[in-house]
Amino acid sequence: MKSAVVVFPGSNCDRDAATALTRATGHAPVMVWHGDTEFPKVDLIVLPGGFSYGDYLRAGAMAAHSPVMRTVIERAKKGVFVLGICNGFQVLTETGLLPGALMPNAGLKFVCRSVTLKVENTDTPFTGGYARDQVIRVPVAHHDGNYFTDADTHKKLVEEGRIAFRYFANGFEGQDGNPNGSLDNIAGVFNSAGNVLGMMPHPERVAEAAHGGTDGAALFAHLAHSLS
Repeated sequence: MKSAVVVFPGSNCDRDAATALTRATGHAPVMVWHGDTEFPKVDLIVLPGGFSYGDYLRAGAMAAHSPVMRTVIERAKKGVFVLGICNGFQVLTETGLLPGALMPNAGLKFVCRSVTLKVENTDTPFTGGYARDQVIRVPVAHHDGNYFTDADTHKKLVEEGRIAFRYFANGFEGQDGNPNGSLDNIAGVFNSAGNVLGMMPHPERVAEAAHGGTDGAALFAHLAHSLS
């Protein structure tokens, strides 16, 4: 599997994502600067976490208009797989590649801690390395992770199996496990074609034992297996 990681001014998880991809594939990804409009053909593009353009205006709003995103959008529409993590998820909603919006956390505070997630859909190259309803532990670090969309779109996400992960804690789904107030405890969603995933938690931060957990490794390993 060939991969690329887009680097925006203010990205701070691009190297983490690159390391996770290198471990999973045996090959370092192409690091693509936000001002580039061309980069080699790849199977997977990762939009990493961070604070692109300092979250000026709105998280992900300026990055969505970077020159590189025109190419990312074009390739995503042709079927190339795209993974947006945290700020990358925000960028994907700002471009329209994913529905909904990421609003400020319900508590209006930056949240940085590990959370438990329930895997909702395993029939994709992103999540096929997990079992349906498996509970995993992955860190979050965001101020604007409160996912929201209108009722009709939410219904469609549920009916089409496009919710990838939900926040989960204490053996039940609910606000006790929700760090940001997201609608329906949504932590990650797919596009209608299934080749774009946005998620607020950081799987690249738990991709090897030295990080204190490996629950994120299966996501990268299964992508490498499926897209090779």
